[in-house]
Amino acid sequence: MSILVYTENWDGKFKKLSFELVSFAAAIAKEMNSSVTALSIGNVADDELQKLGNYGATKVLNVADSRFDSLDNRALAIAVANAANAEGANVLVFAHNNIGKAVAPRVAVKLDAGLVSGVTALPVSHNPCTLKKKVFTNKALANVEILTEKRVMTLSQNSYELVETGNSVTIEAFDPQVADSDFTTVVKETNKITGKVLLTDAEIVVSGGRGMKGGENWAPLEELAELLGAGTACSRPVSDEGWRPHTEHVGQTGKIIAPNLYFAFGISGAIQHLGGVSSSKVIVAVNKDPDAPIFEAADYGIVGDLFNVLPQFIDAVKEFKAQG
Repeated sequence: MSILVYTENWDGKFKKLSFELVSFAAAIAKEMNSSVTALSIGNVADDELQKLGNYGATKVLNVADSRFDSLDNRALAIAVANAANAEGANVLVFAHNNIGKAVAPRVAVKLDAGLVSGVTALPVSHNPCTLKKKVFTNKALANVEILTEKRVMTLSQNSYELVETGNSVTIEAFDPQVADSDFTTVVKETNKITGKVLLTDAEIVVSGGRGMKGGENWAPLEELAELLGAGTACSRPVSDEGWRPHTEHVGQTGKIIAPNLYFAFGISGAIQHLGGVSSSKVIVAVNKDPDAPIFEAADYGIVGDLFNVLPQFIDAVKEFKAQG
């Protein structure tokens, strides 16, 4: 019995997210005296597939079928379920992102498996399988039991550290036998954002709220983000006002992110916003209202006018970088 991990690639390259999943699965495999098989779907070179072995995979099933370029959830679910059956995998791990949220439930139904989404740690126990996740808009933790033999889980991003094992990995071509009729999604056009750090990939995020007072005041925030190699984000009122694009909206109704470092400038910290950023490892808040809810969630807080504090942040980062 092996543990199957669905590892996404982006234009033929794996990102930290995929390596995190494999590291997580490898830790479970060690506890269960099992092994990790990674499933890769798409045009990925062998040297890139070998990288999965460095984080604990012992086998990679490679599906080189251009039909999957459409990212059709139905077809992907069939492919993953077929791979799980072929490998005799009773544990399946996905990322808790758009693809994982769409595909994992379908796979669970196909395999008659229990599903826990948004897992944040290794299993509390294996008999019964008990998994920890955040609930009530990340305000509490719950232990959820899976009573079925087969188990499907999605791992919240940035919940597990990368662990390099240096494993050698066997790469095998895999044909999941998916019919053309199972591909129902047609991609007519693809528009990609270039020249910016994507929020879902960003290790650091610099975010602004209504305290910024207008879209014309965003230049210093963007300068800080560029200095830090960070992504830029905003609260929902900001995107609703048209100050920033909706693609930057983070919160319960926007993007859910979990960077290592999250800066909140002029954000009050409504529960809807915190629901999308509370998984950040470190939160730094700047707000002139000492009673702003954001300070309850922040690891570090500065009570002050952001238009005075933000330039000081920028100067401090420039000075630090100048020192080498």
